[in-house]
Amino acid sequence: MIRNIIFDMGNVLIHWRPEAFTERQGIPEQDRPQLLKEVFGSVEWIQMDRGTISFEEGIAAICRRLPERLHNAARELTLHWWEHHLLPVEGMADLIRELKGMGCGIYLLSNAKTDLPLYFDRIPGSECFDGRIVSADWKLLKPQPEIYQTLFREYGLKPEECFFIDDLNINIEGAWCTGMGGVIFDGDIPRLRQALNAAGVPVSLSRKKQHPNASS
Repeated sequence: MIRNIIFDMGNVLIHWRPEAFTERQGIPEQDRPQLLKEVFGSVEWIQMDRGTISFEEGIAAICRRLPERLHNAARELTLHWWEHHLLPVEGMADLIRELKGMGCGIYLLSNAKTDLPLYFDRIPGSECFDGRIVSADWKLLKPQPEIYQTLFREYGLKPEECFFIDDLNINIEGAWCTGMGGVIFDGDIPRLRQALNAAGVPVSLSRKKQHPNASS
């Protein structure tokens, strides 16, 4: 029986669109591909998610590969992307609150940096979460089995009673390898509700998909 629902963050709870970040930041179009590559596509970005280098170390390494005119933009995108670009996935807050009302445990399992507490309360349904495992805090990354096992251990969860929602197939496969079921989320909330039903979690199937401009 599924008792706990585990959520990834990027492209599950919030939209993760680095291309839109650079556009909204007003960065000249000709500079955007280089910033996307050297900031969000960098090894340092992953190392900061793993918690093995500091923000300052990561930014310094990134800036060494960028022209000076882009240094401020790289720093702003690394440290403050969430202040301007944190957009909830439509319909997710309602689903989380429904699951909580049914008595499910709600947990976060995310590859994210140490600054997540600064914006966690802006994540849809954040008030419903019973716990969270953030990669940088444990120096682990999905899909390493150890990060899933850390979630189970820290919160006393049984893998077979957990269901994981992530947007990447490799992370769902990692969950399966540790005994936890799950589903790949592609942005379709009605389909996700169907998948939860199929797993034995009787959420409503009648919720309409919200308009993209609707509040979560």
